Amino acid sequence: FSDCVLLILNSLTHTLKYFNTASSGVPNFPEFVAVGMVDDVQTVHYDSNTRRLQPKQEWMKEVTADDPQYWNISTQNAFGDQQSYKVNIEILKQRFNQTGGVHIYQRMYGCQRDDKTGEKNGFDKFGYDGADFISLKLKEGIWDAAKREAEITKHKWDQDEAEIERLKFYLNQICIQWLQKFVNYGKSSLMRTELPSVSLLQKTPSSPVSCHATGFYPDRAVMSWWKGEEELHEDVDHGEILLNPDGTFQASVDLKVSSVPPEDWSSYKCVFQLSGVKEITTTLDKTQIRTNWGNNTAVIAAVAVVLALVLVLVGVGLLLSTKNKGERWRWKQSFNPSLCFCFSLNDKRRRKR
Repeated sequence: FSDCVLLILNSLTHTLKYFNTASSGVPNFPEFVAVGMVDDVQTVHYDSNTRRLQPKQEWMKEVTADDPQYWNISTQNAFGDQQSYKVNIEILKQRFNQTGGVHIYQRMYGCQRDDKTGEKNGFDKFGYDGADFISLKLKEGIWDAAKREAEITKHKWDQDEAEIERLKFYLNQICIQWLQKFVNYGKSSLMRTELPSVSLLQKTPSSPVSCHATGFYPDRAVMSWWKGEEELHEDVDHGEILLNPDGTFQASVDLKVSSVPPEDWSSYKCVFQLSGVKEITTTLDKTQIRTNWGNNTAVIAAVAVVLALVLVLVGVGLLLSTKNKGERWRWKQSFNPSLCFCFSLNDKRRRKR
């Protein structure tokens, strides 16, 4: 690549997150769902229909070596959460003066650790109907109410100092221990990284320039356009991360260049960053842009070959038509384009794994 620089960053942060979701009034969807994720890779799943915590990665089955009762106990805990969340969502509906309709009560909690520095922290947040409700300030050991309706909960939970200390111990110690175990179980896949091939593409001279990366793994990638040391947000369009047939991923980010003077092009760069570990920088350079317009000899040659083939087929068709005394020949063509703690808003809380 032109002016392509590969930077390997010196830190890697691992995360363990749990998501609990209770719903009301949502048709054809479980009333309660619990999901566990390590480094944004789903590891476990539980819902109120199956009522069983199940592994989502083959390497998660290794957990029984450290805790033979892990799946049974965790399933019981998840079922307890299911019952508690069902009560809590009804409490919240009363607090917000709601009766029917669709309502969602969620919790996200877990921990993260930096392998290089050893720095660690935990988090615990609750939301209701898509908005923040209440969250834990871990260092201060207090709850922060994001809504007026959460003040009642904050007052009650702040008074339970023993529970706060227990939660702090879990997030700072127990959660970190399980995170390290899970990373060790799945290190062959969690630590796998593959760098992409990065190209600059443009359909027409007036089209945006697309910075396209393909063949990277995992999918935790960020792409952006920069001018000098400033990240650009205007005239930038981010595409989705898509799965390739081989299990790797591809993504793109477009930059409108119609208003960029030719002499300024070299100050623009596309940055690809993979999971906070590796970074690829590609300078905006007209000579490196792949196009399907202009004097493209390969395209012209390909078109010429296709036209010649068409003429041959037409000739053969006419010959066959003549030999078969007017019998009609039809040419047909097919084309395929290229779960650890449970909080009760009214009652005592129970500890979970």
